[in-house]
Amino acid sequence: MLEIAQYLEQTAVRFNPIVLVGPGLAAVLLGLFVWLGGLGFRRTLVAIVGAVSGGICGFFITARNTVPAMALAAITAVIAITFEKIFITILTGVLMAAFGFAVLARPYIENTAGATPIGRHEIQRDKAFDIQQSVEILKAYTADFITEIKRILLQMPVYSLAIIAALAVIFMTAGLYHWRFASAFCCAALGAMLIFAGMILLLLYKGAAPISRICQNQSFYLCVFAAMTALGAAEQLLLCQRTVVKLIRKKKTNKDRTEPEKTSTDWRNI
Repeated sequence: MLEIAQYLEQTAVRFNPIVLVGPGLAAVLLGLFVWLGGLGFRRTLVAIVGAVSGGICGFFITARNTVPAMALAAITAVIAITFEKIFITILTGVLMAAFGFAVLARPYIENTAGATPIGRHEIQRDKAFDIQQSVEILKAYTADFITEIKRILLQMPVYSLAIIAALAVIFMTAGLYHWRFASAFCCAALGAMLIFAGMILLLLYKGAAPISRICQNQSFYLCVFAAMTALGAAEQLLLCQRTVVKLIRKKKTNKDRTEPEKTSTDWRNI
């Protein structure tokens, strides 16, 4: 997996800037918004996450066909909004399982730091790619990463898989009883992921080798990600709760002002 990541890092400097800079900036800005305030716009976030998840799954299920993937994305967004609590509970378990996999899979990731990455994409050394070529190469790398994840899952012992499954079940169960906490955790974790992804894309364009640095200091960046998730969840639970209380009080005050005074029809008042 590290070999594929390092090869992508070397190839990305020749990608079209639009492919890296545009999505990178969008991911960082959206990530900051979701990380610090996603709980206040939960339904919108659920719709976006549902659409993106459905689109990604549909893209690979339908052999990279765009139209069915977009249709599945729309259907998934509607389902996510309709069953918001269930969707967030499942998403909480998936995110925690992904974090557990990232921790437990480290011994099974081949450490090829310092080696010359050799990929299956033969390219000219100084050739710059256009937008279409850049996107196609990214699609190929995504398929390679998915294949490597499957390989690692097959190599991991049963107890590691049991730990990952237990983490998912525990957090899903906690989400059923503490749904607000699960929502805050999802927003914070998704926001942190978007910030990391956006910064990696921007640094890839600058040729700063972010993937190699992350691979060399995996423990440090995992701790940073966990700290960002915890901080974002705590901030949203505190500040977004106050915002909700203020909105409820404001609506109640406006209702009291607009409600007409009731006149008594008792015969004593005539």
